[in-house]
Amino acid sequence: MPDPAATTEEAPEEASWSGPVGEVRIIPVQGIPEIVRDCDLGAVIGGAIAAGGEALRDGDILAVTSKIASKALGLTAVRTDKRAVVREQSVRVVAERMTSTGATRIVEGRHGVVMAGAGIDASNTGPAETLLLLPDDPDEVARELLESLTAYLRLTLGLAPDLGLVLTDTAGRPWRGGQTDFALGAAGLRVLADYRGCSDVDGRPLEVTAIAVADEIAAAADLVKGKLAQVPVAILRGLGHLVEPGTATGARRLVRTGPGDFFAMGHVEAARAALGVDPGSPLAEAAGIRSVNVESVPDRLARAVRVALLADPRGSSVRAETRELPDGRVEVLMTCPDAYAVGRATARLEVALWSEGLGEEIVLRDA
Repeated sequence: MPDPAATTEEAPEEASWSGPVGEVRIIPVQGIPEIVRDCDLGAVIGGAIAAGGEALRDGDILAVTSKIASKALGLTAVRTDKRAVVREQSVRVVAERMTSTGATRIVEGRHGVVMAGAGIDASNTGPAETLLLLPDDPDEVARELLESLTAYLRLTLGLAPDLGLVLTDTAGRPWRGGQTDFALGAAGLRVLADYRGCSDVDGRPLEVTAIAVADEIAAAADLVKGKLAQVPVAILRGLGHLVEPGTATGARRLVRTGPGDFFAMGHVEAARAALGVDPGSPLAEAAGIRSVNVESVPDRLARAVRVALLADPRGSSVRAETRELPDGRVEVLMTCPDAYAVGRATARLEVALWSEGLGEEIVLRDA
């Protein structure tokens, strides 16, 4: 099904996809040791491939888990206040919910990708109490890793194949359960298979279809890697038509921003932000954050009142009193000597109630 948001992406220079390619093999790379800071990761990966009896060929694409790249680069933080680290690694908050362990935030990280907790990882980080961070420029890391691997193959084995490399990470997706791997960074390959400018089987022109093949490569590779298997690298063979040595296009092209971003903020956060309570801000903390769990009507109503009044310059003069009506609804009485302040607060509360999913349960009145 065409992606309506794809119409806002830049037009292709030429049709770039020729259809099915036949068999694709996914080969796990075994024997990669624990990665330490400042190691030559390209040499480590190349050595493990050679030790496993595999020889890289022209057109092979390597999928490398970003975790080992972060370890080699020493991208760590002390695991004392993960939420503070998330804030430091974030550009903006897209959505936030309260959980049993505190606030969880979906953010745009400094690397450009929107994901939970800026992609900061606390699993499989070794015995030290550390957090692994993602690189600010994943495409550059992928390019340098590909150069390192290529240099190792040339100097050690006398090989010089044309390769592509995808730096992978794991994230959830809106409206879909579970997680999947995606292309955090990429080098040496085409990341988008663009059908625009082609025709379908009935001869109709294709105008919006563009397939994120780098993401598909990352997800396919994870079928043989996996979080618990401790296999951080896989080789994909049979996709040589996507390999483009020296290409400057990386995975950042797949990040949708600007006019093409239809989902820049969660609907709850957008309503609250319109009232001056931006997600991730001290005001959001003071007003309270909506929970992922079921909450009572009085709790949601109290939070809506705080959202309506906290960021309003006139809100401090308004009082909101509540009482339960015989029919089970809750009445909110807004009082203040300033009639304009009451009207303003009531209008703001209507928006805040919507952000809490409250409507017919609440009756608004003013004195």
